[in-house]
Amino acid sequence: MSNPNWLVFQLPELMSQQDANATRFKELLRTPSLSCSLYHIPAGSKEMQSAHEEDELYLVLEGRARLRVEDEDHHVEKGTMMYVRTACDHAFFDIEEDLSVLVFFGAPVRHRSGF
Repeated sequence: MSNPNWLVFQLPELMSQQDANATRFKELLRTPSLSCSLYHIPAGSKEMQSAHEEDELYLVLEGRARLRVEDEDHHVEKGTMMYVRTACDHAFFDIEEDLSVLVFFGAPVRHRSGF
């Protein structure tokens, strides 16, 4: 029986369900103030992300790549955590090793108090 106030996720189990040969974005959780997804990009893929209307927090679980945020490039690998502010252009590229990323999205700007 599930409790609507909390959920438990086992990352090894979630990651074992990924198709290693396909780009995949699997939403794990969505509430009015937060969402969380598991994002997988195979090595050599072209990732075509763009700016979002939510703040984002990425945690690299596996792999190596580069992340471009506006005009700056950053090396990312297992254990790297990155914050990308609302409406910033960004994309992963030069994906050297299959990349698995846990992505947290905040509430869209239009839903925040005072905006």
